[in-house]
Amino acid sequence: MGNSLMATYNRIPIAMTKGEGSYVWGADGAKYLDFCVGIATCSLGHVPPYVKERVEKQLNMLWHCSNLYEIPIQEELADMLTANSCFDKVFFCNSGAEANEGALKLARKYGKEAKGPDCYEVVTFTQSFHGRTMATLAATGQEKIQKGFEPLMPGFRYLPYNDIDALDSVNTAKTCAVLLEVIQGEGGVNTADDQWLKAVETLCRDNGILLMVDEVQTGVGRTGSLFAYQQSGIEPDVMTLAKGLGSGFPIGALLASDKTAAVFGPGTHGSTFGGNPLACSAALATLQFMLETNIPQQAEKLGKYLAESLTGLQARYPQIQEVRGRGLLCGFVIPEQAAAVMEKARGQGVLVLMAGPDVVRILPPLTCTKEEIDHCIRVLDASLAAL
Repeated sequence: MGNSLMATYNRIPIAMTKGEGSYVWGADGAKYLDFCVGIATCSLGHVPPYVKERVEKQLNMLWHCSNLYEIPIQEELADMLTANSCFDKVFFCNSGAEANEGALKLARKYGKEAKGPDCYEVVTFTQSFHGRTMATLAATGQEKIQKGFEPLMPGFRYLPYNDIDALDSVNTAKTCAVLLEVIQGEGGVNTADDQWLKAVETLCRDNGILLMVDEVQTGVGRTGSLFAYQQSGIEPDVMTLAKGLGSGFPIGALLASDKTAAVFGPGTHGSTFGGNPLACSAALATLQFMLETNIPQQAEKLGKYLAESLTGLQARYPQIQEVRGRGLLCGFVIPEQAAAVMEKARGQGVLVLMAGPDVVRILPPLTCTKEEIDHCIRVLDASLAAL
């Protein structure tokens, strides 16, 4: 069994069969505190009752009809997203990579219409991660993601993250957009400096360049606000979402200002499954529950508690060099030992992640409790002590 799958994953030897709240169970009955939640995807925990109820209702009505027709629940979800952000229009797809792919297409078309046929270049940043399609891996500023897939799609330049001086080289006659993560999750839980973000925004505004934020991992409440950009005082032209939007149902979203979205007319972009009624019912329920119960504010408070607890571990274990993150997207730097910490924690029933070989990444459900955080910290403490 299992030999028919392509070997694209180094799978952890747990066959998950059940999830509820902050916990998952393996086929052998073992119970785990899940502080990965599908890589920041099951933000309300596993099988949240409010979302489950809405999805079950939709299952008995309509699953799919394609975007050849009007989809009222899709329109309702788009209205809720724009009402709670600085954007005006939404395109739905199935994943973060697709959302970023759409953003790159939008940027190229915008650049050509605004500045001419040679304006197609997108500036991204080192240690970024934007996906694994041919365009999004070309946008990703990590050679290990790109290795073996050369020649890469042209039209991308990479600058050092959080380096204000390096911004002097952003604007050329070819530059149509800047794409960045407010927090680089896969790249090491690197948080953008607010001053740097403002400088990027000013540069883009002054030169007619689109500012695009990839919030596939940071969006939908994870960092303590509904969207991470909202804490930095900037207003991007484009934002991409996925992961936490659908509580585990595959859905992505590309949001844009009216001016930017206007370059996408009928036939310029599309998706067969994007924004289907089933996925939109899960996303709409997720978003409604978050807003009605102030989940982002809860994530902010619990995130501070988690960060303080990790700082306490750092005081005890000098091999921890730094605690990083915001809200419930946290991590700590422990050179060359992240994998060992993750494995030892798993052996004690707690699931955490890596962000490269040096960073342990912690992504609890936004509905977790202080008691669950305390349990995670105790297990990390024991894991560090055992190294």
